Amino acid sequence: MLKPLHDYVVLEKCKEEVKTESGIILTTGEAKEAPSMGVVVAVGPGKVEDGKTIKIDLKKGQKVIYKKYSGTEITMDKKDYLLISAEDILAVVEK
Repeated sequence: MLKPLHDYVVLEKCKEEVKTESGIILTTGEAKEAPSMGVVVAVGPGKVEDGKTIKIDLKKGQKVIYKKYSGTEITMDKKDYLLISAEDILAVVEK
């Protein structure tokens, strides 16, 4: 498993499903843009400023929205992950 350093977060990218009204799941084409959502898998210890560590206010399992075109995509064990700076995470999705 990945263990992020500093103020980085590992996200598992969410896959978008398109359903018809009757509940049939349609496969989406590659041309369709992927959503900028992911689930937090791991959180780094935080950013160091003036000798103090500023912790990241995220927890494993939270669903988040992040900036498009940010982070580094990684594939491990046939799963797609995104290693992203905590500053590029815009919001936590609450149910």
